[in-house]
Amino acid sequence: MDHKKLIEACRRQDRKAQRALYEKYSPQMFGVCKRYVKNKEDAEDVLLEAFFKVFTNIHQFKGDGSFEGWIRRIVINESLMFLRKKHNFHIRVELTQVDAQTPTTAIDKLEAEDIIYFMDQLPTGYRTIFNLYVVEGYKHREIAELLGISINTSKSQLILAKKRLRTLLTEANYPGVSKIK
Repeated sequence: MDHKKLIEACRRQDRKAQRALYEKYSPQMFGVCKRYVKNKEDAEDVLLEAFFKVFTNIHQFKGDGSFEGWIRRIVINESLMFLRKKHNFHIRVELTQVDAQTPTTAIDKLEAEDIIYFMDQLPTGYRTIFNLYVVEGYKHREIAELLGISINTSKSQLILAKKRLRTLLTEANYPGVSKIK
């Protein structure tokens, strides 16, 4: 079944089509959940909630843009809703308290499993903002709106996340980190 027919069948609430769509996109979307939600079981719960929303709101997908991108946005929003319920994102840290000179090239040298491992070591706020900014490509203004924080808090949390990642990589003697300035 091609992509458009699969979406149409899901709109008609065809259970086989829903299962096929879930099987096609769930592995990748679970990876998205896992980047935000450390605990595997919680990430699985978030994924199920997200796909429930995908199936109940699939009629809202107009065909403009990527269907995968549409699902990803739902998964990210569900992950953020889960984190908002569990964590306080209203921590205020002013930019004057951090050193803005942090290298960003270390992330390019990591393997996928290593990225997840080291990101899991970050506090929830750092990890969430790092994911939204670096991985998903959101702007600080968008992150601030999504999380109900100030733009400066988003920026400072990103700087602190990068510094913490560099420290973790250095402590682990990760190859190539010592060469990055």
